[in-house]
Amino acid sequence: MRQPPTISIRPASPVVSTLPIVRWYASGLFLALLLGIMTLALYWPAMWCEFVDYDDSAYVIDNTHVTVGLTWESIKWAFMNPVAGNWHPLTILSHMLDCQLFGLQPGGHHFTSVMLHGLNVLLVFIWLRQMTGAVWRSLLVAALFAVHPLHVESVAWIAERKDVLSAFFGLLTLIFYVRYARSGITFEGQPPKAQMVPGPGPGLATLDYGLALLFLALGLMSKPMLVTWPFVLLLLDYWPLKRFNPGNGWRLVREKIPFLALAVVASVVTVVTQKQSGALQTGENLSIGARGANALISLCRYLGEMFWPTDLAVFYPHPGHWPLAQVLLAGGLVSGIFLLFWVKRRQQPFLLMGWLWYCGTLVPVIGLVQAGDQSMADRYTYLPSLGVLILAVWGGYELTRHRHYLVTALCVAGLTGIGFCLVLTRQQLGFWRDSVTLFQHTLAVTENNHVAHYALGSAYYTKGQTDEAIRQFREAIRIRPGYAEAQSDLGAALDKAGQTDEAISHIQEAIRLRPLDAFPHFNFGAALDKKGQTDEAICQYQEAIRLKPDDAQAYGNLGADLGKQGQTDEAMRDLQEAIRLKPDDAEPHINLGAVLDKKGQADEAVRQYQEAIRLKPDAAEARNNLGYLWASRGENLDQARAMIEKAVQLEPKNAAFLDSLGCVLLKLNRGREALDYQLKAIDNSSAPDASLYDHLGDIYAALKQPGQAVESWHKSLALAPDSQVQKKVDGLSAP
Repeated sequence: MRQPPTISIRPASPVVSTLPIVRWYASGLFLALLLGIMTLALYWPAMWCEFVDYDDSAYVIDNTHVTVGLTWESIKWAFMNPVAGNWHPLTILSHMLDCQLFGLQPGGHHFTSVMLHGLNVLLVFIWLRQMTGAVWRSLLVAALFAVHPLHVESVAWIAERKDVLSAFFGLLTLIFYVRYARSGITFEGQPPKAQMVPGPGPGLATLDYGLALLFLALGLMSKPMLVTWPFVLLLLDYWPLKRFNPGNGWRLVREKIPFLALAVVASVVTVVTQKQSGALQTGENLSIGARGANALISLCRYLGEMFWPTDLAVFYPHPGHWPLAQVLLAGGLVSGIFLLFWVKRRQQPFLLMGWLWYCGTLVPVIGLVQAGDQSMADRYTYLPSLGVLILAVWGGYELTRHRHYLVTALCVAGLTGIGFCLVLTRQQLGFWRDSVTLFQHTLAVTENNHVAHYALGSAYYTKGQTDEAIRQFREAIRIRPGYAEAQSDLGAALDKAGQTDEAISHIQEAIRLRPLDAFPHFNFGAALDKKGQTDEAICQYQEAIRLKPDDAQAYGNLGADLGKQGQTDEAMRDLQEAIRLKPDDAEPHINLGAVLDKKGQADEAVRQYQEAIRLKPDAAEARNNLGYLWASRGENLDQARAMIEKAVQLEPKNAAFLDSLGCVLLKLNRGREALDYQLKAIDNSSAPDASLYDHLGDIYAALKQPGQAVESWHKSLALAPDSQVQKKVDGLSAP
């Protein structure tokens, strides 16, 4: 009987055996590349969005410590001082780096946030694929995370850099924790009873554990919302890592103690800083029951927005108290979902894990400890939404995986959801192009929104639309009479509109409501300046500086007033401090030039005016002052005329500029032109001015019209007796 031929099986070559691994990584890189391109293409229009009048000033625009970029002093300041009631030094350092690279060009700041979101999308895909081995489900979760409209606020709002930055470090924490857990080595250095997937040895496992701890610390220094991360790590132990075994629970808890210690420290620091800044005041005025009711309602509202993300707003006002029926319905829904997933925990553990992720990671911002006036905020869902996406995608897969046609339907549904989100996200991104568009949209989709009215008023005020700003501020105060910021800014707008007495009453109300807020004192000083009460204005500016020692505007206005009072040395000191705090602001350079001119330091005054013009080419006052200084010294008369003419073009009804141009034209022996401008100066003057009539008399005298010259000088003397003007009258009247 013939024996069957023997078949010798040669071992596969190393190249062949590694091909599946190569294909595994290659496919992952290709899919990650597609995710990155999709995310960047979707959010690219954000590069053309502006800063918004809602926290962007506190974080970047008006924060002189940030705008100077990265210096040793600014880095130290970032670690020693909270911003907007939060201690998050790494977020502040990221803004400083943006200012170093891009200055105050908003496109550069948006670019950084978009890149961070793109990186976060890739990390979500890498983490889920590494943890579960499921490529397409991981891809779908990451894609939905990339395009979901709820995340526009976190990405397009520059002040919310803390969301995308903390998420970046939080996801790195999860990736390295999973690497550590897959090593099969516990925190105590002992292998668990049920050996897990082989991984790196004890040395690398310890490194992974240390890196996870480090990235959590960095994430907490970006935004304290990651205080729930020790809880999240336990959820990952439950599913999909499946590290829970009989007798192993306490060991896993002890393993999280270093992470928990970081979270506790971050929580304490956050509560203390928010308490000191007054951010928790609203929470203290709400009962525990009211806060608990809002938490239940918010859990359901967030869930609804995840599946139907329309009518999104940057601010949702807190109603104070919700109807009992709605609270009970929300409580029943939350409890019912939990009970359903608890029953299914053995067959589909990802359902319970996803739900607990969603609810647990929202705890710090759900309103149980109320910080601010909002009832909820879209930005709070940036990381919690991952729990819902995981349970939805994995749940859908479990329902369909035994039937091919259902799998096809699931794929179609997933692609449809991505397409739906792409359209809504691009639309939502358009609302962030500027403050007016953003808050007009917010008012269109919310009711009784005092914050949106206030922010829209601030945007109008910045654009110079004072009347519309006043209307919005009044509406904010109607909704919330005790709104100190709106009272203060209404006062500033009324002062700009010439209604100074009413302005002062609103500013005083703001000071009564918030006596430790520096800005109302600054506005009060500006209003008193307009009334000519310089001494009282100086006191208000000094109080603003006491409350906010880095207030560059207050130093600038204080220096200008001290200069008017003849206290030139003190004025120079304060103006130089204003320049140090905000070197790119032209105004203190203009005021310092005026003080130096008064001290007789004309050359240095010229340099200050020129620096102001370099910083702000349309600084009309700097051009006028520089031209008048040259003319008064008899220098560069043609340049002086051109400089002042530009100032008049910028502000054609400014009496002081028209007067300066008349004086320079007189020196150039162009008396007829000088007369026209001088008469325009008098017509545009808000009040009779002795110097204007004095200069008018000089022009008439040069034109050989003595009668009109004497008449003009007499008007000047009637307004302000002056011996030099009297000598002119006597000289022209003498036979």
